[in-house]
Amino acid sequence: MENEPEVLVTRITSQSTSRNFSLTTTFFQNGCFLVITEDQPRIGAVSMAISTSNKVSTAKVIPSKYDSIFINSLAEKTSSMINGISLVSLYSKSQLQLDDMKAIMEEVMNTVRSKSHEKQ
Repeated sequence: MENEPEVLVTRITSQSTSRNFSLTTTFFQNGCFLVITEDQPRIGAVSMAISTSNKVSTAKVIPSKYDSIFINSLAEKTSSMINGISLVSLYSKSQLQLDDMKAIMEEVMNTVRSKSHEKQ
């Protein structure tokens, strides 16, 4: 159906740490919902961002134990890319390493970028 949100599921493996993540992205007309989980599907820390006319506002819905700056950055960046609302949920068993963040960020950016180009 045309009015159904589009859902994409991607597997992410951090090469240096061998941690496995799943990225579930749901696209709507006015935004997206990103769920990033390690090993098992769970809801984790949630951050929300909205972009309107070159200004991004963020809010923590469920604070993160480990990686709040990373979650906020993902929400801000994706909302500005789609010029809408972005909800990001991240569940990880322990604090993310730099290589984990790079792998997740790269996959999220590729997914959102390809969807943004599809809209044009």
